[in-house]
Amino acid sequence: MPRYMSLIRIDENNNPGGPSDELMERMGKLMEEMTKAGVLLDTSGLHPTSEGKRVLYSGGELSVTDGPFTETKEVIGGYAVFQTKDEAEALEWTKRFLKIHEEQWTITCELREIVEG
Repeated sequence: MPRYMSLIRIDENNNPGGPSDELMERMGKLMEEMTKAGVLLDTSGLHPTSEGKRVLYSGGELSVTDGPFTETKEVIGGYAVFQTKDEAEALEWTKRFLKIHEEQWTITCELREIVEG
């Protein structure tokens, strides 16, 4: 069965202040359902870019930039890895994840199949 990664993209500068207790409860229930269905392999949120680093390799040279990355509007805020029968099933789980959020959230999930082998 193919595996898919859903990259959860958010705008750190226009964030509604983090997830509410109600959202965390809904998220926990959905994650439990996904785990019982055998499709959720891994998921997590990420610390803000202010705590991260970017490593660039260009022209044979490495450079490291400390966060936050102010020139970036949308950043990866988390991820989920699914193992589903096909892309359509992974897409449905991704849609369900997005729909549990309150209306003030603006989130993009980029769904991509993981290369096997």
